[in-house]
Amino acid sequence: MASGHCLLLRRDLGTPLPAASWPATIRLGPYQAHLAAGVYQLMQEGYADGGDLPELDTWRRHFETDAEYDPALCFIAHDAEGLVGVAQCWTSAYIKDLVVHPRARGQGIGRALLLHAFEVFRQRREGFVDLKVREDNLLARELYASVGMTLVRREPLPTALPALP
Repeated sequence: MASGHCLLLRRDLGTPLPAASWPATIRLGPYQAHLAAGVYQLMQEGYADGGDLPELDTWRRHFETDAEYDPALCFIAHDAEGLVGVAQCWTSAYIKDLVVHPRARGQGIGRALLLHAFEVFRQRREGFVDLKVREDNLLARELYASVGMTLVRREPLPTALPALP
């Protein structure tokens, strides 16, 4: 992972939330095991500017067996051509990954995924939702600010990812 900093951001769910607004061509569904390769490919897009993923089988095993994994908290956006967005959330009210395919950016899919995740966590009676973003990812930071996320703290990025067991 590149050197630098990341920001821990938080959305208070006790304040009003706008409804998610989806483009007409987008369908939303949960993660299912047969979608793993497509989700993994989207994740690779998301990590293209920094970070690293283990190979597909290792990623899938760790994802699907994580103690905070719940397939109902992994939201998948599809269009006629395939997967266009994913919000991978943990049961701790944490958005681990949010990725929109480059061909679908600028359509409001990332915003809709965030707002949908916020509403699901609100229904689960969570008080807030957190995520981390690289400090230099200005487009993502702009999106997060637009949905009411605020800075909790700034943290150094690790110089290398820890080895997976």
